Amino acid sequence: MSLSIRNQLPGTVTAITPGEVMATVKVRLTGGQDLTAAITLEAVEDLGLTPGTAVNALVKATEISLATAPVEGLSIRNQIPGTITGLATGAAMASVRIAVEGGALTAAITSDATTDLALSPGVPVVALVKATEVALTTA
Repeated sequence: MSLSIRNQLPGTVTAITPGEVMATVKVRLTGGQDLTAAITLEAVEDLGLTPGTAVNALVKATEISLATAPVEGLSIRNQIPGTITGLATGAAMASVRIAVEGGALTAAITSDATTDLALSPGVPVVALVKATEVALTTA
């Protein structure tokens, strides 16, 4: 299946915490980072997820925020460190390529943010992703 979602990170389910309707699914990415996805219980069942299941974590570029250092006191579960490898800016928006352990991410942010954060290739960043913005597919 071809997808327009550029950010597809392989990993393995390490834990599932079910709730009434939703579940949190912990994934260890191949680069060693831990990622949390919040998905429906129905999706957990449909995908047959259990600890040890190989998955791909999918995140749209528009759902990634960037920080120049780890952030404390924040409800966002996923903070993935990396280094900017490419930056394409337009009048309103920018596409930022980030090398992370085991893969790469693309973030779509405002051009103003790239200026405010002084982003350029080689600059270390932290990609921030809410757990509700992570989709899972079985590998």
